[in-house]
Amino acid sequence: MARPLRHPVAVSLIGAALAALTLSVYPLGADGATAAAMTAVLVVLAAIDLEQRIIPNRIVVPAIVILLAARVATFPARGPEFALAALAAGAAFLAPNLLSRRAMGMGDVKLAAMLGAGLGWGVIGAVCAAFLAVFPFGLAALARGGLKARTATLPFAPFLALGGFVVLVVPHLLAAGSA
Repeated sequence: MARPLRHPVAVSLIGAALAALTLSVYPLGADGATAAAMTAVLVVLAAIDLEQRIIPNRIVVPAIVILLAARVATFPARGPEFALAALAAGAAFLAPNLLSRRAMGMGDVKLAAMLGAGLGWGVIGAVCAAFLAVFPFGLAALARGGLKARTATLPFAPFLALGGFVVLVVPHLLAAGSA
């Protein structure tokens, strides 16, 4: 069973601030509310993974279902995209997990599916951003720990959360800046 967060107030404040930022770049409506809720969930999952190295099913599984339902309700024509993106992202992350549990945890598999459900094919950009963000940390771990560090693991949810947040917010910020 997962422990409670050590700093729930800080996580709540960060989640609320980033959710408010997300909401501020979207037009009022269901799309913005869904994006803001997704941002808040990403912050919570990242914090839990940093502290406990776990992504709780009791949060990520309902989030997948709720996000998929919200996206399909908001954009019915894109329903298949959101469903397929969730399945494809989950499957892409499942492959390394099947080779080695140390390569990718099942929580990361479900988080990737959640990103697909919430972002559609934007999940590709989120995953790319996550891998770009984790790369310097991996290099630093290798530099510090030498060859032994190759077997160490990094919590990946914070990087996936960052990638998801970037895809949710940056395009809207760029569009607002060009208007």
